[in-house]
Amino acid sequence: MPPLVAVLPGDGIGPEVVRETLKVLRAAGAALEFEEALIGGAAYDATGHPLPPETLALCKRADAVLLGAVGGPKWDKVEPPSMRPEVGALLPLRAELGLFANIRPAKTLPQLADASPLKGEDALMDLIVVRELTGGIYFGKPRERRDGGETALDTCVYSRHEVERITDAAIEVARTRGKRIVSVDKANVLETSRLWRETVDRKAAENPDIEFSHMLVDNCAMQLVRNPRQFDVILTENMFGDILSDEASMITGSLGLLPSASLGASRYGKRFGLYEPIHGSAPDIAGQDKANPIATILSAAMMLRFTIGDSAAADRIESAVGKALDSGARTADIARGEPAIGCAAMGDAIVSRL
Repeated sequence: MPPLVAVLPGDGIGPEVVRETLKVLRAAGAALEFEEALIGGAAYDATGHPLPPETLALCKRADAVLLGAVGGPKWDKVEPPSMRPEVGALLPLRAELGLFANIRPAKTLPQLADASPLKGEDALMDLIVVRELTGGIYFGKPRERRDGGETALDTCVYSRHEVERITDAAIEVARTRGKRIVSVDKANVLETSRLWRETVDRKAAENPDIEFSHMLVDNCAMQLVRNPRQFDVILTENMFGDILSDEASMITGSLGLLPSASLGASRYGKRFGLYEPIHGSAPDIAGQDKANPIATILSAAMMLRFTIGDSAAADRIESAVGKALDSGARTADIARGEPAIGCAAMGDAIVSRL
């Protein structure tokens, strides 16, 4: 039996970018079985819940999950808030699947260096953010309103075990690259960050082949703009990673270019993961054939490499994306005044290079 991929198109532009990604995967000759299910606002509208039990069950028996995007203004005021797509679908899906390591590459594609807000050599960045995904303030309890709604409380909680396993994941990534990790925290203020730094220091002592350093999160935000080329692997907690990875992605020129992998523990000798673009559902352009499918297509390439074990197909897809861009193919988000093509046409341009 070929590996099973749970396909969750989701909301907004999700179905469009996922459609093009499946087209590319088939053209690349990846031996996969696909099964589609509802998630997010589309699932809420159809079933009354953003993460239906049958969707979760499919994801648990799949070898990997390919996700488009969830959410949009239509569901921003759904009550209770736990039924909103981002809260009621993404967070519990990550927790239920044990997806504790979010791997977000931020690499400037040379064909699009002029799309970066930085100029010259400063724009040519190549780093990976390794973000802890199932702890911290997004998951800590209690999370509540008090004093008749006039006071709100969110709780940031981390255990040493959580920090150890995400540090191990960062070490694994760093060993495939420049063997340099910058651990980002707020240890001058937060007790969770002091535990974080203490635990990372222990791991550093156990792995002398990796160069570790620490940086406060506000300084890291500044350094990403000043000189992103100084970074190789950035290791950080959930909320900081959410913010810093978006900042890094914009330096490359567009959110529509960047993939991500959310990884859990190994299953049957393979690293289970959920793969998705880092961009949102972009409801303002949904259904207009304007979306950029490259981030989702490159997420699928990460899936082939990390979970399926087909690096050859992953290499072919990444090469085809580069060749399509070399030919001048540009969606509206990266056109910079040049003629733009649509989402389907970009998918076709990549397929033709395969």
